[in-house]
Amino acid sequence: MSHTSLPRSPRLRRIALVLAVTAAAALTLAGCSSSSGGKKAEESGAAVSAGKADTPRMTIAMVTHAPSGDTFWDTIRKGAEAAAAKDNVKLIYSNDETAADQANLVQNAIDQKVDGIAVTLAKPDAMKAVVAKAEAAGIPVVGFNAGLSEWKKQGLLSFFGQDESVSGQALGTKLNDTGAKHALCVVQAQGDVNLEQRCAGVKKTFSGTTDNLYVNGTDMPSVKSTITAKLAQDKSIDEVVTLGAPFALTAAQATSESGSKAKVATFDLNKDLISAIEKGSIQFAVDQQPYLQGYLAVDSLWLYKTNGNYSGGGEQPILTGPAFVDKSNVDTVAQFAAKGTR
Repeated sequence: MSHTSLPRSPRLRRIALVLAVTAAAALTLAGCSSSSGGKKAEESGAAVSAGKADTPRMTIAMVTHAPSGDTFWDTIRKGAEAAAAKDNVKLIYSNDETAADQANLVQNAIDQKVDGIAVTLAKPDAMKAVVAKAEAAGIPVVGFNAGLSEWKKQGLLSFFGQDESVSGQALGTKLNDTGAKHALCVVQAQGDVNLEQRCAGVKKTFSGTTDNLYVNGTDMPSVKSTITAKLAQDKSIDEVVTLGAPFALTAAQATSESGSKAKVATFDLNKDLISAIEKGSIQFAVDQQPYLQGYLAVDSLWLYKTNGNYSGGGEQPILTGPAFVDKSNVDTVAQFAAKGTR
């Protein structure tokens, strides 16, 4: 609107100017808008899609008792890395299956003055002193995967995992439904609290006979030959229970080579095991969701440092299992296992 077209009356001229400004603003907003909501939608969309914390960068160490090359622990690490990426965390991952060396790795994390430590307590007595050192240094510590019965005693903030005794009992009960009479529980690391509790749980609820067989989990050919020899020696064994996916696959080979008719059930999953369940060479698996354990362990430390949160209130563990994967639901789980997250 030009000045020459304004009304002569001052009052009407002011009204006309207000209307002109309002119309111009409306046109401007219309020009910025789109079918997706314009600038406002773009800003909110960017916030949603970013998916990354803007909190100060922190460093978290994850120290496990994992043997090298075990796909179960690869899945835990993927979960930890996903949480670290979201939370603006630098993740330092290290592992050693020897308890003394694992304790040294925790000491290294303390020396680096990390902001938090996530640790497994497979052999809790060996970790007790170094965990106390971390806490004395003001470094928050959470436990995951191994150490359900010890985490509160050692003053950890939280624990993420499954109750191994309960999961073993659940597997034993399921074996009763299959009609098995003689189970062989294969333990790949003697003295590992988690593994011993699983076999003890199976024995508690399984109505048949349960024997433990100790093998060297770091030498898979030896694992295979030991299981094969045992099955050849004792034909009454009609069920092999393994405590990890790689050992289940090896046990399936051993049953075939020994001429045994024993079936195989296991704890824990990986992509190849999913395929074996689909094909029927493995009956079922107990899934404790390792990806979730790694993710929650890192995320809980970030939440504690940034918002003072205690997962489980510092009183109760956060259970991630057990859940069974068998032919009835394996197709659903398979799509996630293919990505290495189940």
